[in-house]
Amino acid sequence: MAKPAASLFQVSDNVAKMQASSTLAAMQAADAMRAAGVNVVDFGAGEPDFDTPENIKRAAETAMRAGKTKYTPTAGTRDVLDAIIKFYEREFGMAYDRTEVMATSGGKQAIFNAVVSLINPGDEVLLAKPYWVTFPEIIVFARGTPIFIETEETGFVLSAEQVERAITPRTKLIILNSPCNPSGRVIPPAEFRRIMELLADRDIYVISDECYLRFVYPPAEVFSAASLPTELRGRLCIAGSFSKTYAMTGWRVGYALTPREWTGAMLKVQGHSTSNANSIAQSAAVEALNGPQDSVAAMLAEYTARRAWLLNALREIPGLSCNEPEGAFYAFPSVRECLGSAAKTSADFAQRLLEEEQTVVTDGAGFGADGYLRISYATSMEQLREGVTRIKRFVERLHT
Repeated sequence: MAKPAASLFQVSDNVAKMQASSTLAAMQAADAMRAAGVNVVDFGAGEPDFDTPENIKRAAETAMRAGKTKYTPTAGTRDVLDAIIKFYEREFGMAYDRTEVMATSGGKQAIFNAVVSLINPGDEVLLAKPYWVTFPEIIVFARGTPIFIETEETGFVLSAEQVERAITPRTKLIILNSPCNPSGRVIPPAEFRRIMELLADRDIYVISDECYLRFVYPPAEVFSAASLPTELRGRLCIAGSFSKTYAMTGWRVGYALTPREWTGAMLKVQGHSTSNANSIAQSAAVEALNGPQDSVAAMLAEYTARRAWLLNALREIPGLSCNEPEGAFYAFPSVRECLGSAAKTSADFAQRLLEEEQTVVTDGAGFGADGYLRISYATSMEQLREGVTRIKRFVERLHT
């Protein structure tokens, strides 16, 4: 008898070594519960709960009606490239050439393009813990070796000294993420420059993931690696996204700013994968950058209020402790003091919270920080209050 067809499939070594995304798993769990009619509180979402601003939607509608529904150049339209260049010149005083810019299908593709166009088997790539779940998986796919930097002793804020201790003769790249997903921590500009000076001296490449660039809470400062002197940017790729800043997660449009030679290599990768970012989304992105920015300020104000309330509420729950996030829209509390025979790991904690209180959080182990949870406050105050009530009730049961 012939074997079932499914048994004939053999996954590639590259993909077999990759782990599934824990953030997408949390999203799928929430969707399944809602579909079943469960009153779920979802703290797993890594996307704004706001709608895309109307002026951006109108720009997309205008583009469609004007027939801008065809392939674009692989790097993107002149309009979107110029809008990105003008934004960085306006905000950070730095000039880029069109040959140093490309539009991508989300910030994730910018990072993927950058890694796979640079890394060879055995090259080491430095990642600070906690890290965004996708970083190590892209490195593994490229057959590089992730080298993790522990930052818990510095409250999850990376320092130049920590980077220096992690460098070896095989280090080729570091991925920096500030504001950080999942911790929300921000590397102070002076420390960021020290890190870049160290890396420039060692001829190490840098990807600066600036997905949450605009969501920073005073007294922390909005900072882009693009503002650094030219001599520190010779091996720098800035990966940016419209997803968070303009509530455009589903539009799938991002960008990369890189030296010309690196951009050329990344365009080869993109030319044989997605070809180009969505043409209509590119027109929407132009309006996002060139149009009114009041929606960004309004979202930041709301996140500021939610952040303040959530941090105070979490600190009132026995056994939870949380560093103060200076950016993004996540809290990253430790639940280690709550762990024991009933919940031995943060994964157990998250699973039981889901089953018993229908509340979705993301286990910190997926970010390289077992014992922590990522809680997104990109949701309504009503949901925050209800979710914290459920978490508190659950923790009280663990302690009894």
